[in-house]
Amino acid sequence: MSKVASSNLMDKVNKTSVEEFILLAFSDLYQLQIPLFFVILLIYITCVSGNLSIICLVRVETSLHTPMYFFISTLAATEMMCVSCIIPNLLANLIAAKDRISFIGCFTQMFTTDSLGTSVCYLLVVMAFDRNLAISSPLQYSSIMTQTLCIQLAVLPVIVGVVTLFIPFIFTAKLEFCGPNEVNHFYCDFAPLQSLACSDLFITKVITICAASCAVALPFIITVGIYIHIIFIISKLNSIESKQKAFSTCSSHLTVAGLFYITASTVNVVPKGSIYDRYLALIYTVITPLLNPFIYTFRNKDVKRALIKPRRLKCFQGSF
Repeated sequence: MSKVASSNLMDKVNKTSVEEFILLAFSDLYQLQIPLFFVILLIYITCVSGNLSIICLVRVETSLHTPMYFFISTLAATEMMCVSCIIPNLLANLIAAKDRISFIGCFTQMFTTDSLGTSVCYLLVVMAFDRNLAISSPLQYSSIMTQTLCIQLAVLPVIVGVVTLFIPFIFTAKLEFCGPNEVNHFYCDFAPLQSLACSDLFITKVITICAASCAVALPFIITVGIYIHIIFIISKLNSIESKQKAFSTCSSHLTVAGLFYITASTVNVVPKGSIYDRYLALIYTVITPLLNPFIYTFRNKDVKRALIKPRRLKCFQGSF
């Protein structure tokens, strides 16, 4: 987070009567919180280990040193960081009732989580662009998708995520919070926090909606447009074998993108304040990142071949 944002947060702490927030999470489930803790802990461990395995595999297996798998490993790293911003706090809340989070800590979690989530959206666009280029210009693909360009395309979504969330973040941080301080969610997010503000929300909500459109709707439209173009190109291929081969190169990414946007759109379509908010958000923030490594494993012949190949796994050796 920038120094300007940190300074604004410090000023806000001095002006508001709320110095910390209480994350209600799943406190209404009572006895079910302990079983839920173990379920989420298992999911979190599986999610992190699965995504970490993808990163290690892409790094050590020379046959996977291609732009497509570089972007897959980047997606795995981004989702792993995003999940790690949320789940440890949720687990502490469930098992030890550590439901309090400082004003600065809450806004830091919100900015980090949402900017990483936006980065995932635009990384899916980059991956779609990569598949489109590979199918439409196979002869020029290697010369265009150089290592330098791949790194630039991987960094770009992070920059877009930070820039997109910065303005609504500042406007939300400038709101006055005079109580109550109970956040009806398991992590700090824009809508639950803004609902607790005492000041006028009109401008802040308009800016937040615009930012959400740029963060989710715009990359979704671009991704759909790219895949329409891919389908159009594939339809022009002569042989069925060529069509199947072309589609197989993007089927895993299409599945991941579809799963991501279906869950994301479901969360945003349901009216805010619904009793289902937290459960839908749990699917969106935890279940989807958990499934992605398995999708890339079971639907990808190159990854399955690399997994069964005997080797000593050394994550910190090899290069892209």
